[in-house]
Amino acid sequence: MVQGFSREPGTHGPLTEVAPEGIRRITLWAAAIALGGFLFGFDTGVVSGALLYIKQDFDLNAFEQGSVVSVLLIGAVVGATSAGRLADRLGRRRALRLIGVVFVLGTAIAALANGYLTLMAGRIVLGLSVGAASATVPVYLSEISPTRIRGRLLTMNQLMITVGILVAYLVNLAFASSEAWRAMFAVGAIPALLMIAATLWLLPESPQWLIAHGQEDVARRGIAELTDGPTADELVRRARQRTTEDREKQRRNEAAGGKGTRRLLAPDVRPALIVGLTLAAVQQFAGINTIIYYAPTIIQQTGLDASNAILYSVFIGLINLVMTLVAIKLVDRVGRRPMVLASLALMTVSIFMLGLAFVVDMNSELTLVFMVVYIAAFAGGLGPVFWTLIGEIFPPSVRAEGSSLSTAVNWVSNFVVSLAFLPLAHLIGQGETFWIFAGICLLAFLFVSRYLPETRGRDPEQIEEALDARFPHGPDHPDRPDRPGGPRGTASPQKGRSR
Repeated sequence: MVQGFSREPGTHGPLTEVAPEGIRRITLWAAAIALGGFLFGFDTGVVSGALLYIKQDFDLNAFEQGSVVSVLLIGAVVGATSAGRLADRLGRRRALRLIGVVFVLGTAIAALANGYLTLMAGRIVLGLSVGAASATVPVYLSEISPTRIRGRLLTMNQLMITVGILVAYLVNLAFASSEAWRAMFAVGAIPALLMIAATLWLLPESPQWLIAHGQEDVARRGIAELTDGPTADELVRRARQRTTEDREKQRRNEAAGGKGTRRLLAPDVRPALIVGLTLAAVQQFAGINTIIYYAPTIIQQTGLDASNAILYSVFIGLINLVMTLVAIKLVDRVGRRPMVLASLALMTVSIFMLGLAFVVDMNSELTLVFMVVYIAAFAGGLGPVFWTLIGEIFPPSVRAEGSSLSTAVNWVSNFVVSLAFLPLAHLIGQGETFWIFAGICLLAFLFVSRYLPETRGRDPEQIEEALDARFPHGPDHPDRPDRPGGPRGTASPQKGRSR
């Protein structure tokens, strides 16, 4: 907790490790709060099957079908943008409880909709909740995670997203014969109620938030239950010192006109912001949700009927889940940077070939192979590691705001891609549209190879220094950590290591 169970610059070796029982408790908390990720996945996946029947019941044209999918993303942008302030003001636990309540409300409106406009309203409310959850869950997971398993716990968010997508596909399949799209939506209320229950009776508040709000004794007691008294004292001291330094930098930035989200433009935070926003956009403009949202529609276009299209989409969801489990195993062993690079390289090749399959009219089976390889490449790298990185790269004082803004950009990009995909595919061809995504994947590979440092096993100060090395501020900037008189005085001894 407080991201401090491993080594920190200036100390002499690791602190006492968390006992196995403590690790199990933290993992249980992470799984419970990652229900927010499940809701994200479920609600983005369930519409793919429901849409096949909604368009018949409500007689929707192509634009209206696209808007039923994409309007959720408008709500998600608003939810993600406001999530940082909400989580900082109420605390992470209470914010997530409120998000669960909003999700139940949105589910009820969507499931009981009597027309296109009511359904749109329900989807917007659902978007508010999934957007806020997608910004808040990585922050909470980051702040309760010991450093040595931080990657594993942060990727749990993506795991639950993929579980949510797979469950949505299975729910779609279960109700496909009866065409009961209302029941498809209604099932989503169950995990939302479980998340509300977890925030009431299971989850602790983030110790980082408690310390930042003057509740050090409460934070210390929570940490001591997982380690021991001296370790808890040391971790609280470190968090207090980090909070003091961050507030001092915040005061300097505000004095220079940087308030609210403008704090993210401060020179010492700007590299993290550039990386976070770029990866947020790339994760969507690489084309993943054209597959997730429209998998049954795309598969139908290869010549299969609706029921078979939904069945094959379940298989795609299963591959997504399996590869995310693989990523969870590797992220704290291999590291974030090599996983993202390998993922983008394979995504580039596979989505190019998927486009070629449509252009030259390959058979259905080969088209599905390229689609599955693309999903596997995304789920084994860029998909989960993005959520890990936005929980790691921002300094603690702006972590909620940074995660919130990155997630908002992710949802805006999602909205643009999902709304534009069908019209663009109609205009220039589906295969040619996939080639555009391939080009974006290639550019992203070049960006990551130049600007993304490794974050595995590093504390916030070390991550900031590694980013600084790739985004030099200039020799005279006062916030450079390696300058005498800078906010931390001396550079980390690990600064010259793998970047």
